[in-house]
Amino acid sequence: MDGTKEMGGLRNVSSVCSISEMDDFDFSRLLDKPKLNIERQRSFDERSLSELSIGLTRGIDTFETTYSPGGRSGFNTPASSTRNSFEPHPMVADAWEALRRSLVYFRGQPVGTIAAYDHASEEVLNYDQVFVRDFVPSALAFLMNGEPEIVKQFLLKTLHLQGWEKRIDRFKLGEGAMPASFKVLHDPIRKTDSLVADFGESAIGRVAPVDSGFWWIILLRAYTKSTGDLSLAERPECQKGIKLILTLCLSEGFDTFPTLLCADGCSMIDRRMGIYGYPIEIQALFFMALRCASSMLKHDQEGKEFIERIVKRLHALSYHMRSYFWLDFQQLNDIYRYKTEEYSHTAVNKFNVIPDSIPDWVFDFMPTRGGYFIGNVSPARMDFRWFALGNCIAILSSLATHEQAMAIMDLIEARWEELVGEMPLKIAYPAIESHEWRIVTGCDPKNTRWSYHNGGSWPVLLWLLTAACIKTGRPQIARKAIDLAETRLLKDSWPEYYDGKLGRYVGKQARKYQTWSIAGYLVAKMMLEDPSHLGMISLEEDRQMKPVLRRSSSWTC
Repeated sequence: MDGTKEMGGLRNVSSVCSISEMDDFDFSRLLDKPKLNIERQRSFDERSLSELSIGLTRGIDTFETTYSPGGRSGFNTPASSTRNSFEPHPMVADAWEALRRSLVYFRGQPVGTIAAYDHASEEVLNYDQVFVRDFVPSALAFLMNGEPEIVKQFLLKTLHLQGWEKRIDRFKLGEGAMPASFKVLHDPIRKTDSLVADFGESAIGRVAPVDSGFWWIILLRAYTKSTGDLSLAERPECQKGIKLILTLCLSEGFDTFPTLLCADGCSMIDRRMGIYGYPIEIQALFFMALRCASSMLKHDQEGKEFIERIVKRLHALSYHMRSYFWLDFQQLNDIYRYKTEEYSHTAVNKFNVIPDSIPDWVFDFMPTRGGYFIGNVSPARMDFRWFALGNCIAILSSLATHEQAMAIMDLIEARWEELVGEMPLKIAYPAIESHEWRIVTGCDPKNTRWSYHNGGSWPVLLWLLTAACIKTGRPQIARKAIDLAETRLLKDSWPEYYDGKLGRYVGKQARKYQTWSIAGYLVAKMMLEDPSHLGMISLEEDRQMKPVLRRSSSWTC
């Protein structure tokens, strides 16, 4: 780009990403020609407004009108106006250097970043591969820094891999499945490069990733929002890739719920952790991917048919999640008093949850003001655990209503020691222990209490927390979390995760120079510095989808 300047790996570029989104948008009107309608969003509190020096806008977010011919809509203020207004933290330059060291090249072009650059580790396993979910924060960092080409190449290479025939033990996977990861093999003799993909056939536990396809769609939309380049998503192969993913997850079957049935280990929590069924992480990503896909599908005959299916699923999914996965103080009290063995459509306890199954910890954990989406809901079972990624994505995708989003932030503030502690952010809370740990995890030695997926603290989640904080007008929470991370991350060589109730100890098997820990920090810093970047990863609420709930609005009391 013209006028760019390299400084510690950070390029000084103009910000072109708009935060305009689908405010007051009715999904049933997706088939109509949309009109651009931008209005002013609520400002931050006085302190954050003066510090961030930027205003936010909201409006209709549609694929066709994100950018207009002859000029880009949205923010176009030179980034230097905010970036040069303070002294950058010395960690930023180190982070950029480490991120660039993790780049993977295919035929001379960068196509992704490896999971970790830890030469001290005895076992490489698959940490030298490019993971779809791991690359997302790296991609966002490059997009925010005005370097979109690597993201474009990644999207095209993974799309190419999607087209491969996928067989595991003579069983063929769905055509739309995206790989968990891929590796570039260099042949120095023949001077050729080749790709090797893993769709689950080599993974620990042999579980195929459900989230890869959703992250791919979300990242394609982020690329489009950041660059204004409509041509990539409009390519026939990209349109086909989106539709193949949608065909997999929108197929009709025996399920009576609009949520997506998933196996244990199918997401970021990629080992057995008792999330089988309808894990919040997958449902939130599913919801967000559907919304992103609906904005990028062409309005031809086939595209309109997919959009109609998306609209129907979104309405059902939003109602189901907001009604049955949501927990606040009043709802917890209602479940505590549930009657069981109720029959017919008039039943209040629709899933026949036995009140005695409510764990003791949740009564003390739940504040009188606040709430969250619980981990799982299925027949006779509610997983009351807190899962960070699912709740943050619920906010960013507007699966959470405005009131619910504010309640989630209230909960984080009220339970700061439990959910943040000394290193952001707990992936799940609380940890499962003793006999329950043996049953649920299969005695997994890596997932012992307060470690790894079992209550460990993951720095990568910092970018999701920061995005959720900015969207809800609470940047001071993100600033506090980033300050915590800056006391340890560089000194500890960018670990994958931390152990302990407060996240005080570097994880016992954590890789050093974990790429998404590095990228997550950079994205959080850049987003807090220039909140307009939020537009590439956030969607505003569709008020037409608000259900009439029986639930208490205790978070507004």
